[in-house]
Amino acid sequence: MENKNDIKKFEEKQVDSELIFDGKVLHVYKDDIALPDGRPSMREYVKHIGAVCVVPVTREGEVICVKQYRYAIGRLMLEIPAGKLDSRDEDPLEAAKRELREETGAISGKMTYLGIFYSSPAILDEKIHMYLAEELEFGETDFDEDEFIEIVKIPLSELVRMIQAGEVPDGKTQAAVMRTEHLLKNIK
Repeated sequence: MENKNDIKKFEEKQVDSELIFDGKVLHVYKDDIALPDGRPSMREYVKHIGAVCVVPVTREGEVICVKQYRYAIGRLMLEIPAGKLDSRDEDPLEAAKRELREETGAISGKMTYLGIFYSSPAILDEKIHMYLAEELEFGETDFDEDEFIEIVKIPLSELVRMIQAGEVPDGKTQAAVMRTEHLLKNIK
């Protein structure tokens, strides 16, 4: 999709950068930029440490999802297990294994990388690494102290139907589950 000649036609260059808000998770910037034609402009955006999400599929073909309240939108959401990296240097695979165990109690015998998801690249640099987890063994969950989660198992085909019907609005869940369904369908 991206080649070096194309990027030169569209690239915006940073002239100056100001940190507006430095939070625990989010870091908000206001940058003065030069547009590709040299005219000045401004961009506001959020930097994020990065995250992972995991589609855990049981031997019975069920996806282990989590229900949790999302304060920013004021709703209960059905999602796949996910979480932020502990640092920019953390191996995303190790973070995915950690989040899978913490949120579902599962340890995966087989992890498959599904790619990267950018939720809102116009204003947020968060890079979410997506994984498929198979050959699951179950133990105890270890929720973060501020997490209130309910675990829900849904057959993959039903979850795909729910996504296509607009019943699962979470973007990372949509992307990772649809990639999983496509991958598993083409392996058989």
